[in-house]
Amino acid sequence: ALECVGTPYNVILLEGGGFDYDTEMQDRYAGETTGRDYHLLQSTRMHMFGGTTGHWAGMCSPYDEVDFIKRDWVPHSGWPIQRKDLDVFYARAHKWLELGPYEYSTEYWEKKEPIRPQLPFDKAKVYTKMWQLSPPTRFGTRYREDIVSAKNIHLYTYAAVTNIAANESVSSVDELEIKCLNGKQHRVKARVYALATGTIQNARLLLASNRQARNGLGNDLDLVGRFFMDHPEVSSAFLAIPETRNLDLYMQNLGFASRNYRGELTLNRATQEELRILNITAGLYPATSTETADIRSNIQRQYPNAKVFKDQFDDNLERIKAGEKTPTISTESTIFRLFTRIEQAPNPASRITLGPERDELGVPRVQLNWQLTNLDKRTIRDFYHTLGEEVGRHGFGRIMIMDWVEEPDDVWPPFLGTGWHHMGTTRMHEDSKQGVVDVNCKVHGLSNLYVAGAAAFTTAGAANPTLTLVALSLRLSDHLKETMN
Repeated sequence: ALECVGTPYNVILLEGGGFDYDTEMQDRYAGETTGRDYHLLQSTRMHMFGGTTGHWAGMCSPYDEVDFIKRDWVPHSGWPIQRKDLDVFYARAHKWLELGPYEYSTEYWEKKEPIRPQLPFDKAKVYTKMWQLSPPTRFGTRYREDIVSAKNIHLYTYAAVTNIAANESVSSVDELEIKCLNGKQHRVKARVYALATGTIQNARLLLASNRQARNGLGNDLDLVGRFFMDHPEVSSAFLAIPETRNLDLYMQNLGFASRNYRGELTLNRATQEELRILNITAGLYPATSTETADIRSNIQRQYPNAKVFKDQFDDNLERIKAGEKTPTISTESTIFRLFTRIEQAPNPASRITLGPERDELGVPRVQLNWQLTNLDKRTIRDFYHTLGEEVGRHGFGRIMIMDWVEEPDDVWPPFLGTGWHHMGTTRMHEDSKQGVVDVNCKVHGLSNLYVAGAAAFTTAGAANPTLTLVALSLRLSDHLKETMN
């Protein structure tokens, strides 16, 4: 909508909630989870103007080239576009997300601030992937006045779409049906329609709009709602560094608000191909005092030649106690917890469906069956084996892998979490037998219905999705304006 301000086109912007958090509207997002343990669905996104940008942390990084290609070891992978097709839109997304320059090379940031070097890995295997941090931009407050004052943007709040009505041949959308909690009902007609209600709600609306199409719109082949993805996030290992080392580049989340970038460790494309694993990253966080004590006591058990290694820790600890200043980001943190974010493999069994219960407006509530695969777990194990070998080969520390990582592929720890990054329920594919929307995010079989956001993602990547979903939405905005013209 912001991209259409000042254009010749009239835009009706239907917001299901209001300008502020509303418990009644938020309850519409409640649902049931039937698969692997997941968060309460009503807690994972916000039903209000500006959506979940009112609740995000601001981490932004573009997807890698490998995320878009067809990988024979990753079933259902391969976007109909490539990374280079999004570069211009990534750059434009920086404006709306209030980010710095469209620069994500580690060399750029090292040159900008040489006092924050990256870890000395062989970049042919392990490299530092960079993130920039949005303030974070709260769209609902930052751009409210721009939307309200725009003469060609017509905003309606508390306008919850409950049905998408198609024509008789189910080849195009005729109108939208709206219900309000106060009992009012409305109809909205337009030339083109774009669903931008989030990955779960987009699928829910398509499935619930089943008057003309029994299985829901765009769902003749039972693909709507399938391939639900999130980013599994979990503590997986520890990095022990006996020497004083500046790790400031990796420490953004420790409250250094004056700096809007940070790095995480990952494997390059060739290494992923060699290991036949998914994309994955590891962030560094200082271990707690209890974790540090446990790791130090286990060093000799894990490494036969650990005496010198342990002595170095003891020497460093004594220097700290003596008050000696060191350039480390936390002088008591010689051990770091490695926090993993992993690309979830596209899995048709991981899906959104409609349940028997309905919300106050009569729309069936969703059921989420979140499922992981053996490839997801093996990726974490192979990644840390490789990372451990590289840390040891370069001689600046040791990796201690948590026990759960070495357990069978179907075993996950009870503290497994996610990024709350919903993706994939209306995936993009050129073939209508393999995806819900085409290369322009248009629903296959419907001439004027589009889907915006991460619901259209074919694969999940390992980076936070916001920058990519905004870039994809800008690309869709351009296409819609061309279509109208």
